[in-house]
Amino acid sequence: MRFTRLVLENWRNFRHADVDLARRVFLVGPNASGKSNLLDALRFLRDVADGERGFQWAVSHRNGVSQIRSLHARKHPNIVVDVALVSDEERWRYRLEFGQDNNRRPVVRSEEAWKDDEKIFTRPDSDDRADEARLTQTYLQQVNANKTIRAVAGFLSKVRYLHVVPQLVRDRERYVGRERDPFGGDLLDQLARMKRDQQRAFESRMRKITEALKVAVPQLEKLELDRDVQGRPHLRGLYKHWRPDAGWQTEDQFSDGTLRLLGLLWSLMDGTAPLLLEEPELSLHGAVLQHIPSMMWRIGRKSGRQTIVSTHSAELLSDESIAGEEVLVLEPTKDGTVVSAASSQEQIRTLLESGLRMGEAVLPRTAPRHAEQLSLLFNDMPA
Repeated sequence: MRFTRLVLENWRNFRHADVDLARRVFLVGPNASGKSNLLDALRFLRDVADGERGFQWAVSHRNGVSQIRSLHARKHPNIVVDVALVSDEERWRYRLEFGQDNNRRPVVRSEEAWKDDEKIFTRPDSDDRADEARLTQTYLQQVNANKTIRAVAGFLSKVRYLHVVPQLVRDRERYVGRERDPFGGDLLDQLARMKRDQQRAFESRMRKITEALKVAVPQLEKLELDRDVQGRPHLRGLYKHWRPDAGWQTEDQFSDGTLRLLGLLWSLMDGTAPLLLEEPELSLHGAVLQHIPSMMWRIGRKSGRQTIVSTHSAELLSDESIAGEEVLVLEPTKDGTVVSAASSQEQIRTLLESGLRMGEAVLPRTAPRHAEQLSLLFNDMPA
């Protein structure tokens, strides 16, 4: 199953957004245009569908309805997140509209679901009107209520967000006990669990990752997972050195780029639910970035995994296989950020037809105006 469409109303930067989502999506736009907030709308549904979190947690974790609601909201202040999904056999749609009551408590204003164009339920229903406390929860999160949309709830709860922070991979004491940490704090624990439970699959995956890392990090010869005397997992890499076995390093000595690329490759291969990636280009060489989209495509073609990526990188967008409908351009306006596919913009299509790469055609449209003035701002600083 994957997302095919996302509609937002009054969600953070977006007064209104309605976009189709391909199997591989690249979000581009200026700083603070809403790339992370668009990804967060899908994370929000993941949190709502999570049996241990749910609607109230998802809203409070984002500091309440007033912080989620767009500053551009006007006559209709409710917030809407509406998604269309597709699997091999079925088409689904789920729509959640919410606001807050007089006590600033998050409440469901409307909740609806469709399967193959047939509406399954609409809320509020007569039971909700008789007991308004029911509207503090969604059907999506309730096991006894979501039987008809359990496939959707299960899918949404598995959506994964990742933005690897190398310092957290190295300093895991701060993240003990956290699973699926969005910043990679439990990355080594994930590797250790798979090695324990699915050793053959783990070894196969690690061989692929090691081969890729050896290309990106030419000095690397071997990569393995080991445990220290306390039983904690550690990565060990053997780097070329004139003395045999003198080049062994653990993850606390790995470069940021090595850890980021390792986390990216692992996450692409780990699961089939959509993967949300935040600026994977950080710390990586441009020559490596050029091949990440094709890796996403090849892995996704086998696993069915959808990847949605925010980026500022021209190198990442230089892959000739990237189609115009795979790139969503975010453009801030006085009425909120507007989102459109690159393929829908005539100027971008013309540039692509003239031979420019996607990054060359799209990124100049997202650059800050008068950026050249930054270098002039400090001319009058005292010596």
